[in-house]
Amino acid sequence: MKSKLIWICAILLAATVVAFSQQPPQEAGPPQQPQQPGPPPQAEQPGPPPEAQQPGQRAPRPAGPPPQAERPRQPGQPQQPPHQPQPPDPIAGNLFPPELVMQHRRELGLTDEQKAAIRDDSIKASTRFTELQWQMQDEMEAMATLMKGPTVDEQKALAQLDRVLNIEREVKRTQLGFSIRIKNKLTPEQQMKLHELQRNPHPPR
Repeated sequence: MKSKLIWICAILLAATVVAFSQQPPQEAGPPQQPQQPGPPPQAEQPGPPPEAQQPGQRAPRPAGPPPQAERPRQPGQPQQPPHQPQPPDPIAGNLFPPELVMQHRRELGLTDEQKAAIRDDSIKASTRFTELQWQMQDEMEAMATLMKGPTVDEQKALAQLDRVLNIEREVKRTQLGFSIRIKNKLTPEQQMKLHELQRNPHPPR
């Protein structure tokens, strides 16, 4: 008899637990309306993606500063000066490069004596330039050696700089003297022709 009562109580208790688990808990306060099945409110409906995000269309540019290439120049920012052409060299404009003279030797009508003299001067100048180039390399290596230590002897460094500048000066003297000797071997008519070729260059015939 007791076992039957226990089984009945157990069945009733299980039924009660199942019933409570299927019913929402009741809270204090005004009762809440049960959610009706159906579509959610309009504001909560997931709408279609924006037009800019549809397939085949480019996404809109996010708000923020424009790209670097599109940024306007800020007030007070200095403007880059335009590239200024180099002014003509007044010394070089009155002299003639040896390669220009030899390139147009037929148009200039150079004589055999003129061509031989220019060729000899070119060989001498080339030999001298090679010697000065070797000297410059040696002096620059000596200058680099003086600069390697943690401290530099100022007097030795300045003296070495004078040697480097003396070689540069000799290079310019040799080049200018070579150009002057070439000009002195040309007639006034040949010099006028070379000036025209410098203003209006054209391939030699």
